[in-house]
Amino acid sequence: MEILVITGGIGSGKSEVCRILARKGLNAQYNADAKVKELYTTVPGLLESIEAGLDCNLRDDSGQFIPQRLAQRIFTDRKDLEMVESLVFPALMEDFRSFALRSRSSIVVFESATVLEKKQFDGFGDKIILVDAPVSLRLKRASMRDGADKEAIMARMKNQKLMNEISDGASDPRIDAVINNDGTVAMLEDKIEKTMSDLFGDWRKDIV
Repeated sequence: MEILVITGGIGSGKSEVCRILARKGLNAQYNADAKVKELYTTVPGLLESIEAGLDCNLRDDSGQFIPQRLAQRIFTDRKDLEMVESLVFPALMEDFRSFALRSRSSIVVFESATVLEKKQFDGFGDKIILVDAPVSLRLKRASMRDGADKEAIMARMKNQKLMNEISDGASDPRIDAVINNDGTVAMLEDKIEKTMSDLFGDWRKDIV
């Protein structure tokens, strides 16, 4: 089994790349960013540990988790963010390992926007594909997708410092391939086919 990491900045199109891979048969995909939101309430004791670390209540009167309360704390306080990540990321990796074993696929996709930005993921993944596009195009896509104004999107993009540097021409030795998603869907599909063949050879023969 090989772990293929798909990453990229806001609006780069990494989720579109994953959807295309799924249509081509690579269905063993794990969306780390989406899964994290589930873990707060599905991993026993995780939310309680986060509340203790932050010394605050993150639930309403009925005991339901309020994600906005957590977001408000960690968005403006890096120390709080790092504390929460130190609890969440181990739970995420354990959940991913279980998923990968159940998938029984020769290639398992791990989709994450932050995998290159977080030290907890150092050395993770067998192959890493970065999906990229010019910052102006990423900003336009994200604004249209989320229905948010560009200032709000730019505030989120600032937290992805490495992704922005790469879009501006920087390189990272951890990245095995870059897919520039700056054209049509057909062009993107061709780039995906070539990249996957370069990295894995006949990559479809053993996928489940």
